[in-house]
Amino acid sequence: MGYFGNYILDFVCLEKMLVIEVDGGQHGENMERDKARAARLSAAGFRVLRFWDNEVLGDIEAVKESIWRILHTPPPS
Repeated sequence: MGYFGNYILDFVCLEKMLVIEVDGGQHGENMERDKARAARLSAAGFRVLRFWDNEVLGDIEAVKESIWRILHTPPPS
């Protein structure tokens, strides 16, 4: 868990400027707020990955692959 401004983040790695968020069913109702949050984090230089909780619970290998890929891809310049 980490913080950025008023946001509580599920996971943040400052060294890699990576934020990982895991969303439950309640997040489907807050898509505009989530987009604005991701835009603010991106503007600050973070790369943001979002996963649904059922993805993490049901296919952790695919989640790990997504994280690995972004960690091994240079950030946009």
